[in-house]
Amino acid sequence: MFDCLLLTAYRQFFEMKVLIIAYYWPPSGGSGVQRWLKFVKYLPQFGVTPYVFTPENPSFDVRDDSLLADVPHEAEIIHFPIWEPYGIGKKVVGKSVSNATSAKKSEGVVKSLLTWMRGNLLFPDPRIFWVRPSVQFLDSFLRDNQIDVVITTGPPHSVHLIGKRLKKKNPKLKWIADFRDPWSEWGMLLSFKLSKWALNQHRHMERSVLTQANRIITITPFYQRQLNRLSGRNIDLITNGFDDADFKDFSLERTHKFIIRHIGLVNPTCDPRPFMNAIKALAEMDDNFRANTNVIFTGHVNADFITFVQSDDVLASITIFQASVPHGEVVRLLGQSSVLLLILTGYKDGEGFLPGKLFEYFATGLPIVSVGPLPSDAGKILVDLGYNAMLDGKNLEAIQSTLKKEFAAWQTNSVEVKHADANAFSRKQLTFKLMQLLQSL
Repeated sequence: MFDCLLLTAYRQFFEMKVLIIAYYWPPSGGSGVQRWLKFVKYLPQFGVTPYVFTPENPSFDVRDDSLLADVPHEAEIIHFPIWEPYGIGKKVVGKSVSNATSAKKSEGVVKSLLTWMRGNLLFPDPRIFWVRPSVQFLDSFLRDNQIDVVITTGPPHSVHLIGKRLKKKNPKLKWIADFRDPWSEWGMLLSFKLSKWALNQHRHMERSVLTQANRIITITPFYQRQLNRLSGRNIDLITNGFDDADFKDFSLERTHKFIIRHIGLVNPTCDPRPFMNAIKALAEMDDNFRANTNVIFTGHVNADFITFVQSDDVLASITIFQASVPHGEVVRLLGQSSVLLLILTGYKDGEGFLPGKLFEYFATGLPIVSVGPLPSDAGKILVDLGYNAMLDGKNLEAIQSTLKKEFAAWQTNSVEVKHADANAFSRKQLTFKLMQLLQSL
């Protein structure tokens, strides 16, 4: 779709400088990095010079140095120091206890206290301390480099406050706020034991961003409707996607076992247990299925779910947990799978989730088994592209029926590889959509 003549036309007639403020940036790994890394990768092809403002010393759980290869030479990356209040609780516990029993009790108390402080004192999040110094630096940086478009992407939503303050200092500045997750209606916010006053503070900050930014972007139709309601304005939708370049050498391998693979984070709010209960029941009924099946979770998995699996002899015998791997390795592992697994059960507003992994699943063409709320944004796309429909976690028979079908296809080497038209979710196509939004400014 994007031939050389079209790209040349954009570079000739549409030149722009854009500053993107993002907390998560390589070498940080995970899905939160991919979205704007890929936009930045392709923006120069459309005549845009991207500047990326990101912390010099951020706190993140997953590291993936391989993603640095996607940063184009046209992009200027500005690393700016940040102070974050992480690790304080650990230091307090270490100094205040002298044995394992008291340490465990103290850790629980400190964790509970820090959770309360996170929700009720640090608005909107612990990265708030980065806002003031960033604004002071960027105010002159934007003028010196003649940049008049700023994009902020959250979470962390404190990043949006940088855009808001820069806009206040320079009303002519064009500001786009990108919401990768909700803010005041984010499911995780409920776990922070918010007071009514604290929730109102979050809502007030959120509304100020939603009403003052020139444009608002979000990633799913559900979030789009949610933010439409909260802001009283039209919100733009640009989903996540997959990068064709990541899959140029992709190949499928015949697996020696029926491999059901889940890629990515399984956090405490994600609940794969309904799916695993269906797997267990099927394995108990069918010795052949049990002997020839592995469920593999590749990525960080919360300890409670690991305990749930390992405490069950049947599940423990067929389940494998793998640590997070670089993104290039993820693509290779996708090719060593029989079925790809999507779990949306357990999440608040899971019907509005469109995880980045789903689009990369589409790029493989492999069968997808998805368990989550009905109806849902993910379920609609799956059906539109001809994949298995989303399955209700309460309907164990439906999950088992789908697994039996896919297992039989694997046994007979007749797995149906989809060749659906998923081009609308390619990173270059999504960048073109972003370009149209930038042009509208």
